[in-house]
Amino acid sequence: MKKLRQITTVKRHVLIVDDEVVNREILGNILSVNYEVEYADNAKEALAALSRQDKRFSLILLDLLMPVMDGFEFLKKRETTETLKRIPVIVMTSEKESEVRSLKLGAADFIAKPFDMPEVVLARCERIIELFEDQDIIRQTERDHISGLYTKDYFFEYIRQIELWSRDIPRDAIVFDIEQFHLVNEFCGRDFGDRLLAEIGSALKNELAPMNAIACRADADTFYIFATHQENYDNIRNIVQGILTEFFEVNHIRVRFGLWENVDRNVEIEAWFDRAKAACDKNRGDLTQAFTRYNNEMHSRYMFEETLIRDLQSAIDNKNLVVYYQPKFNIEGDIPRLTSAEALIRWIHPTLGFISPGDFIPLFEGNGLIQKVDNFVWNEVAKQIRKWKDEFGVTVPVSVNVSRIDILDPELETKLMRLLEENGLSPEEYMLEVTESAYCENMERLIEVIKNLRKKGFRIEMDDFGAGYSSLNMITTLPIDILKIDMSFVRNMEKDERNLKLVELVVGIAKFLKIPAVAEGVETQSQLDTLKGMGCQIIQGYFFSKPVPPKDFVPFIEKELERRRGA
Repeated sequence: MKKLRQITTVKRHVLIVDDEVVNREILGNILSVNYEVEYADNAKEALAALSRQDKRFSLILLDLLMPVMDGFEFLKKRETTETLKRIPVIVMTSEKESEVRSLKLGAADFIAKPFDMPEVVLARCERIIELFEDQDIIRQTERDHISGLYTKDYFFEYIRQIELWSRDIPRDAIVFDIEQFHLVNEFCGRDFGDRLLAEIGSALKNELAPMNAIACRADADTFYIFATHQENYDNIRNIVQGILTEFFEVNHIRVRFGLWENVDRNVEIEAWFDRAKAACDKNRGDLTQAFTRYNNEMHSRYMFEETLIRDLQSAIDNKNLVVYYQPKFNIEGDIPRLTSAEALIRWIHPTLGFISPGDFIPLFEGNGLIQKVDNFVWNEVAKQIRKWKDEFGVTVPVSVNVSRIDILDPELETKLMRLLEENGLSPEEYMLEVTESAYCENMERLIEVIKNLRKKGFRIEMDDFGAGYSSLNMITTLPIDILKIDMSFVRNMEKDERNLKLVELVVGIAKFLKIPAVAEGVETQSQLDTLKGMGCQIIQGYFFSKPVPPKDFVPFIEKELERRRGA
């Protein structure tokens, strides 16, 4: 016969505080069936037992009339100690007046003496323990464990409860965060960062209570505050900024605030703080003001961006996103030769019309949706390269953008190789552009990914070279095949000697690395001649063509084929 595995459970600890031995024995016999029972002769002994760290008590049964320290004094001390307040107390008394007084002092229930019904005693103890444990679970989930403030979900739920009875009171939504907080964790350690957040949370609780306001830590170093309208919130700013100055012993670690005054009750609660956050983000890097107020101009921009976010998937599904192609020409010989193209996304919105990439690319880079755009572009480009190859018998290599979000995608290499396989292409026909800023942000990860892609045969272009702050520091370790000169330098090189020297420097770096330099943004013959004189090999810009849809790119291919036949 199989031996049954014994199931054991940990018993909860109960403390019986009574100076009468008989009472302790009666209660002990009733409760010891379900609980581990300990005893104290008076409230002073009880406090000593409760102060030990080796046990966690789930319930206290407390007599009121005892020598040394009675039950009433114990209840008063309990109200001043947070850890004791979390342990429920059932008082034991035969006096009705004492019952009322003890309940006012925080007792959870009472048991009448004498204990003539053991099942009633046991049932009351079980009910109170269960009730307090449920409350404790709620308390743990409603509070952020680092700051001690509400979690975001509970914060919004409490606002809904407040709004049920006070919708006529003007309220403000406030969002603040600490600029460059990730550097605090990197340089000072996560423990230091957590202590800082805890200090801010504690200070906020003390400051907001008299204002009848509540707060939460929404994410990392971002805090939300819901408050009755105030003329200003300098007190909160001063407190938080003061904590930062004290922690770092410097005053250049900055807090930025966004404020939406007199929130619109016709808008969802979450949107109140989205708009305050938009104002907060607008304040990024602006040292002239601590608070930025959400206004009509910001609202128009916010609604525009929300429309773009909402409509992105339908734009992909309905082909409102269109890939344009800008040709690149090799200018080393007497006649420029078509060498490749760059894929550039355009959005023709059914109601908003043409939307500039400058409006939606930074937005989607900020919220992570850029990956959807990139995946769409990659697919379209692979199909287009295949189509031109079948139609003309030649390959026009096309470069596509790879964002920093894509770099973090563990499936990046698999996605790209699948695209090539599905369209019968080789990696040499499909070039990848990575902006210099992506190298600066997560260099180790990016270099690892780029090395693997180059092993597969992909050619890597570094885009916007020279615009970042650490180009020369990184250049010795960058695994790249082509260097693209930032167009702002090209456009200004004939107006500004410094820009001219920077272009010469980048071309010189490309020569040293034995890789081609691509100049984008070329608009005039004079610019082309200057770049050619420097030794720049490849040109891209309006001088040859603006970005065009696939059908308008065909003449460039036909002209190149005609030139080759003539040669």
